Amino acid sequence: MDVINRCFSRKTVEEILSSLETEATSKANSWISSTLETLKKSSPTSLKVFLRLIREGRLLGVGQCLVLEYRIVCHFLQGHHSKDFYEGSRAILIDKDRKPKWEPSKLELVSDRDVEHYFSKVDAEGWKDLEFPKRFNNLPAHAISKL
Repeated sequence: MDVINRCFSRKTVEEILSSLETEATSKANSWISSTLETLKKSSPTSLKVFLRLIREGRLLGVGQCLVLEYRIVCHFLQGHHSKDFYEGSRAILIDKDRKPKWEPSKLELVSDRDVEHYFSKVDAEGWKDLEFPKRFNNLPAHAISKL
């Protein structure tokens, strides 16, 4: 747990990886090695998007988290900003070569602006942003604020 807290409390994905690499050189640990291997094989865009989602989601209510998650999934499925979802599916399910070609291929090529796209409101033709029914009349104000 100390290693997890020390490494994953870093601000960026790059810093998390660097911290894990430092830990891996100082002690032989199969969990650290397999975690590093998994993260390095993952889509750089997805790593950055989901780190931001985890960080922001800690401070939000469940309704707000569902809206953000829905937006992110819609943007990945639309493929306007990245085709990584389809590339990962191809590499695992279709061709089964397990060699996805991520675009962009490196973490440093994924900008904050690239990540921001995934959190924007869904407004493309045929796509709608997530909306919840308006039925909170009987809930106390403190419960509504958590949604």
